Amino acid sequence: MNERKIPILMYHQIDQKPPKGAPMRGLVVSPRNFARQMQMLALLGYKGLSMNDLLPYLQGEKKGKVFGITFDDGYENNLTFALPILKRHNFSSTCYIVADRIGMTNDWDKVRNVKQVPLMTQTQLQQWIDGGQEVGSHTLTHPNLSKLSDAEQFVEIETSRKKLDSLIQQRHGVPHFCYPFGALNDYSVYAVGIAGYITATTTARARASIHDNKLLLPRVLISRTTSLLHLWAKVFTTYEDRK
Repeated sequence: MNERKIPILMYHQIDQKPPKGAPMRGLVVSPRNFARQMQMLALLGYKGLSMNDLLPYLQGEKKGKVFGITFDDGYENNLTFALPILKRHNFSSTCYIVADRIGMTNDWDKVRNVKQVPLMTQTQLQQWIDGGQEVGSHTLTHPNLSKLSDAEQFVEIETSRKKLDSLIQQRHGVPHFCYPFGALNDYSVYAVGIAGYITATTTARARASIHDNKLLLPRVLISRTTSLLHLWAKVFTTYEDRK
């Protein structure tokens, strides 16, 4: 891997595969596949890191065989299935939480007829952190930020951080953000910066570089059908860097 290219893997749910025809089923990676993916990268000498642990590498302060691991939305199944696998390899990761939906379900997906799945409770979020993982912000309600007014965006972005910080005990606070749906505009990036976040991840397809804007970091999507060979290509070649 080019030492200046760092893949930040993007996951959503880690759970048993949904039935055929289920909406958004591609975003559900089975525990077996997730375990195989983490094992392969570990055997190749790479270490999975949360955004906070990855930051020195993204800033060019450290070099090494590392990759980022992120989970969007905060599903309970991340705690149930992903955490034991992450702990087995001594990997850390960041789970982006929708602050006003803690302990509820993914109601932003109802319009797409996506199955409603439990999100982590406050207690479970602390278990996630105590298990060596990290919590980041995914706004208050998971809106499309680009469709909100500037004032509405700022509330979603800044208040979510404050709320999470008040609910959990995380030694470095909540300095990492993720744009819901990957939707944003110029003000979104500005608001994330003035709200005090250090990094923000998007759904733009590429491996990250030390030259990237840290508030517009691209990621590598891992889906239900991502094979080990496909994962290898995404992580170790220019495959994912195509524009």
